Amino acid sequence: MEQKKKNSPRSSALLVLTAFIWGVAFVAQSQGMNYVGGFTFIGVRYLLGGLTLVPVLVFMKTKGPQEDRGQAGQMSRRTRTGIVGGICCGLCLVTASSLQQFGIAETTVGKAGFITALYIVLVPLAGIFLHRRVGLHIWASVGLAVVGMYLLCITEGFSMGRGDFLVFLCAIGFTFHILVIDYFSPRADGVVISCVQFFTAGVVGSVLMFALEKPTLEGIGAAWLPIGYAGIMSSGVAYTLQIIAQKNLDPTIACLIMSLESVFSLLAGWVLLGQVLSLREMLGCVLVFVAIVLAQLPGKQT
Repeated sequence: MEQKKKNSPRSSALLVLTAFIWGVAFVAQSQGMNYVGGFTFIGVRYLLGGLTLVPVLVFMKTKGPQEDRGQAGQMSRRTRTGIVGGICCGLCLVTASSLQQFGIAETTVGKAGFITALYIVLVPLAGIFLHRRVGLHIWASVGLAVVGMYLLCITEGFSMGRGDFLVFLCAIGFTFHILVIDYFSPRADGVVISCVQFFTAGVVGSVLMFALEKPTLEGIGAAWLPIGYAGIMSSGVAYTLQIIAQKNLDPTIACLIMSLESVFSLLAGWVLLGQVLSLREMLGCVLVFVAIVLAQLPGKQT
């Protein structure tokens, strides 16, 4: 029987920090796309994210405690599991990121933000097919979060165009990413999973970059700051925090907390780009926060 995860306050705090880093990354991504193509940005940022974690892996290996043969065998199995999990996570990540990048090009940022946030509904729905029980308070949180995300992101009549459909597929991709992390994170080291997933996503993105785009060193050099933030902070740091935090959190609660990414992106746009929050958007922020607090409360299982 699968062990039920405890909702650790420390893990929740780590995911709030993760959402903050991702929210600020929207500014970096919008600026970086002024210099390079979508696959170029994706390939370089994830390779940089993987390289960022290599020293961490070396430090963990050299400074870690000495194991006996039994412990060494267990660590070897965890490493192999981490590599497999990292490859699976990386394939989900590069697929979702690419769909989002090119979907945004054919729809509005508001629609894309709302449609992407549908993973907070898709994760518990997927959990039903995996025979997982979801509490009524979690469903209430999902409902509040959806309304909040709508107020945050949708500023015009909703319609489903080609770009909208691509971003919806992106939300499905991120749903699989969250569920794959949920499966592998208790079984392997989070840093190993994170490092392998970035190199996997970076290699796939780089292959597509050379096959479909014409990258230049000048363009990549001009975008060094947004690529650096997206690669080191948004990728290397934030995704690793996500994997570590999800060890002790229900995936539905985890994705609700990560939906704060949209709130922080609006705040980052206000502080860094001078964009002002409307009353409607502030109400959306409040509803998302209420949803996250409600999700942390104990409740009866359905």
